[in-house]
Amino acid sequence: MSTQALSLYQIEELSFQALTGAGASETGARSLAKAVAAAERDGIKSHGLVYVPNYCEHIRCGKVVGQAEPQVSIPSASSVVVDAGSGFAHPAIDAGFEKLIELAKENGCAGMAIRNSYNCGVLGYHTERLAEQGLVALGFTNAPASIAPVGGKKPVVGTNPFSLATPNGKGGVAFVLDQSASVVAKSEIMMHARAGKAIPEGWALDADGNPTTDPDVALKGSMAPSGGYKGFGVGLVVEVLAAALSGATLGTQASPFSGTAGGPPKTGQFFFAIDPQTFSGEAFAERISDLVASIEEQPEARLPGQRRLSNRAENDVNDIEISEELLEKVKAFID
Repeated sequence: MSTQALSLYQIEELSFQALTGAGASETGARSLAKAVAAAERDGIKSHGLVYVPNYCEHIRCGKVVGQAEPQVSIPSASSVVVDAGSGFAHPAIDAGFEKLIELAKENGCAGMAIRNSYNCGVLGYHTERLAEQGLVALGFTNAPASIAPVGGKKPVVGTNPFSLATPNGKGGVAFVLDQSASVVAKSEIMMHARAGKAIPEGWALDADGNPTTDPDVALKGSMAPSGGYKGFGVGLVVEVLAAALSGATLGTQASPFSGTAGGPPKTGQFFFAIDPQTFSGEAFAERISDLVASIEEQPEARLPGQRRLSNRAENDVNDIEISEELLEKVKAFID
């Protein structure tokens, strides 16, 4: 397969041009393009440039309102609510974060709910930005149903990721935990299906609840929950916070993030930001330092997100190889 080496800047600009060419507003396109480049930077290919044609198709078929303008409201002293207007999640999150950060620092903690939204990409990308502001950040996002309950066959909750980003007390980030309720993200199975590659056993189940290594069969069945019933429980927690608490659409009622069938999924996100100084002062940074040290002092152990940081360091100095086939798909949306 022939490839072309692109810088992170080129990836962002290419994504921006394709998204605006498909009908996204410049604000929304820039917000999403930055996240796409960040995913490539961290080696998370499933949420990088490969997703841009999907985003563009969804603008054109109406699953995403490309010109949507997020509406931000402040219902109380420590709460932010954003209606994404069936647009992309990224500009809606950007629109609410400035106020969320302000309120969390004023009041010790604050929450932000987003409704009528869409796939927010890499959840840790968003929580990390809050941690960079010195806040402990929790993030939750629901998705179209793809995980069946234990003993059942019909999906009820989505892959429903959650993320915890922790500041290090020195102006940086100690670590970012980002994981889904399923063994892998659904986008990983979609990538295998596009490539015609089998998936490892244990990733997904067929429509009858049996293990499968066929990605096409898996996409018609259900995702395997991480840790069995515990993974489904995590999915329920996220569904309560990101969908019910946010006033968004439940995963059982949301249209798929893939394909052109159905209207806007109108899923949701929820973020909780905490100022550690309010609760434990300087003790927080000391505890986090000790916690991180207890992991890093073990030769074979690694912190959550360590692989992303390694990829980030490499991709900050080297261009990224992108397949010519993918580049043609992306460029097809540029006016």
